[in-house]
Amino acid sequence: MAAPGEFELIRRFFERPAAAGRARLGIGDDCALLDVPGGESLAVSTDMLVEGRHFFPDVDPEALGHKALAVNLSDLAAMGARPLGFTLALALPAADEAWLEAFSRGLFALADAQGCELVGGDTTRGPLALCVTVHGTVPPALALRRDGARAGDDLWVSGALGAAALAVERRLRGEPVPAGALARLDRPEPRVALGLGLRGLARAAIDLSDGLAGDLGHVLARSSAAAGVPLGAALERGALPVAPELDALPEDRRIALALGGGDDYELLFAAPAASRPGIERLGATIGLTLARIGRIDGESGLRLVARDGAATPLDVRSFDHFR
Repeated sequence: MAAPGEFELIRRFFERPAAAGRARLGIGDDCALLDVPGGESLAVSTDMLVEGRHFFPDVDPEALGHKALAVNLSDLAAMGARPLGFTLALALPAADEAWLEAFSRGLFALADAQGCELVGGDTTRGPLALCVTVHGTVPPALALRRDGARAGDDLWVSGALGAAALAVERRLRGEPVPAGALARLDRPEPRVALGLGLRGLARAAIDLSDGLAGDLGHVLARSSAAAGVPLGAALERGALPVAPELDALPEDRRIALALGGGDDYELLFAAPAASRPGIERLGATIGLTLARIGRIDGESGLRLVARDGAATPLDVRSFDHFR
């Protein structure tokens, strides 16, 4: 039997019956038409995942379908945006129907859970690569931009850190990976409910894709420029929520993975002290641990403060694909 062609693959694995959603026109035309609620802005983000660079060749395709969308929804969460729809560009080395069935299952399970419709895309033959562009909506005055942090703000982070980085390390060395760490790497949970709940509570946010220290560096740089004054931050070593999968490691190694490991896809956000009660209520409401880990200040640079008060400067450079 001949392998299915491009349009047959789209029809079988990615085209779904029309449903009452936010897309006025979805798959099947030259462009999708999306309705944006009055007074809101369209939030758009795109991420590419390349085999061997962003995921291991033997990854479960269902998990990969989940992650391809999850990392983009995480960007919407960091902006406080509500998911609207997404497109998928997919390069495939071959028309592997079993792989596509599992991939699309993982993709649509998360899409349905978050109310985000697939509204178009493209397929081609080539080395395995995935590119999702996601669209959301947010009132512009409530968007959690990276440039909104100010001196005196608390720094918070969701969830626990470092497990995904541990999974990458162990896989690269051919060592066994704790199940919880592998799940954090392959199936990150986008914190969409948290991002929506932080509207009006937080001033700035970023999702942690390249490590806490480096991603916080982006917030400090953008916020310093917007405020017109140097901004820095002090992180409390004892307050960092290190993932339990790292418990067997030496203390310094645990902290290094929590600060510098990528692929956490948790939210780091800055909020005024007056927002503490509201943030604590939000965490309880959505069932997510939120840790207050430090503070924005006027001392340029990023520092890790030990229990005895000693401060260690931290490198704020994040992962760079071309270094």
